[in-house]
Amino acid sequence: MAYRIGLITLLLLALLPGDRARAASTERLQFAPVTLPRYADYKHIEHYAPTVESYREARDDPRFVMERVTYSSDGLRVYAYLYRPRSVPEGQKLPVIVFNRGSYVRDDFSPEFLMPAHRLAGQGYLVIAPMLRGSGGAPGHDEMGGADVDDIFNIVPVLKELGYADTDRLFLYGESRGAIMSMIAARRHFPARAIAVYGLTADFSILIGPGTPGRSLAPNIWPQFGREEARIVETRSPVRWADRIDAPVLIMHGADDQTVPPTQALDMARALMRAGNPYELKIFHGANHVLTGRAAERDGDAVAWFRRFDRP
Repeated sequence: MAYRIGLITLLLLALLPGDRARAASTERLQFAPVTLPRYADYKHIEHYAPTVESYREARDDPRFVMERVTYSSDGLRVYAYLYRPRSVPEGQKLPVIVFNRGSYVRDDFSPEFLMPAHRLAGQGYLVIAPMLRGSGGAPGHDEMGGADVDDIFNIVPVLKELGYADTDRLFLYGESRGAIMSMIAARRHFPARAIAVYGLTADFSILIGPGTPGRSLAPNIWPQFGREEARIVETRSPVRWADRIDAPVLIMHGADDQTVPPTQALDMARALMRAGNPYELKIFHGANHVLTGRAAERDGDAVAWFRRFDRP
């Protein structure tokens, strides 16, 4: 799964230059600038930015800004990271990638999000990443694929308020746990034109089944786990309901993934093939769970996939 580091909880003090088009939305939404840490201050940053130079290039690019958005989801005030151009030409609307991060409850994952967001934004996309309830100091309980999926759906009204987001051109991009979330969202008819995932667990039982390390943690995530294990596994295992995924799926996986075996990607591909759903599969030779060292290629493949389905 993805990695964790400290807490950034900035409140909105003033709108940044170029934000006039969405000033009217701030009664319901709040926007706070994100201060990214130094490379050496973020644990395991090398998994996402292999060099100091690559991190600084993305962090200091004057064309883009990252903000933390506070929005409402099921009555909770939750957060998302928004990565956007510093200035969007008047009247222009950008296609949107909803990036679903990995791991469980997180204080902050902005440096991890920065790297793919910078590459995707450079290809003309607006990129937004829900933090999910319970993360970043937000209220609520993260059910890892339960009610927290609503936090993805409730991003859509946020995007509609921005004015420069094209909500008819939405795409889902998921890493690890976020790959599962993307598939669940698609099963629930999130209006995505296409999906790209990497590090996907297709059958959730391999994470929390008998004898797994995750089993001892399961009751903390789902207090009802003892009596509802079968339902929890079923609803979080996309291999079991591939026929209900209503968007084309690009599956990417590291052949040397030590967190989720690459056979999970093969199983998902087979399930989609049997269901007659459009998909493509790419196994990255020698790559790990988050495809370190192949991230630019990974994100380029995702963009190429999205563009195939970015038609009226």
